Amino acid sequence: MERPYLIGLTGGIASGKNMVAEMLARRGAAVIDADGVSRDLVAPGAPLLGEIVARWGHGVLLPDGALDRKALAARVFGDDEAVAQLNALTPPAILAEMRRRAEASPSALVVFMAPLLFESGGERLVDEVWVVTADDDIRVRRILTRDGVTEVEARARMAAQVAPAEARARAQVVIENNGDRAHTEARVEEAWLAARQRAAARGV
Repeated sequence: MERPYLIGLTGGIASGKNMVAEMLARRGAAVIDADGVSRDLVAPGAPLLGEIVARWGHGVLLPDGALDRKALAARVFGDDEAVAQLNALTPPAILAEMRRRAEASPSALVVFMAPLLFESGGERLVDEVWVVTADDDIRVRRILTRDGVTEVEARARMAAQVAPAEARARAQVVIENNGDRAHTEARVEEAWLAARQRAAARGV
């Protein structure tokens, strides 16, 4: 069976990725969420968790055996070698599992939703990249409402990600999410129909 047509969906914090993924799922796409895959891979007893514990010790575990993300972050923070070791473990494992799930999916079009699609090299695995964008001030308001942080913290989170201009330049499809939901939905519908045509041209 021909592998499914793969869409990489990404965008900065509070850009609206989840909403766009929801819209695509309603149109028949199978959505594979990198964050969900990551949680599965570090569940108690999972091989990736075992590798992390072997490297950083049982102090990175919670009492129930699950990964203590804060403790792990504290172990690697400020240590370039430790960060490199963690990055050599987790992103490749997440991408490999996403690819496995995509190949097992009965859907002709599969969406990889990954906030760090570019940083992890995930764009190499997909047929096209969609970037969801929104103006900085709109994103800040969304973060303040959603997370209850300060504006300084919100902007720091945004600055830590790939710059919107770079993301747009590397994408084949850009979904502007500055307006109301109906406006975004119309853009998603247009992009979805075009993606289906491209998939059909490839024989999917």
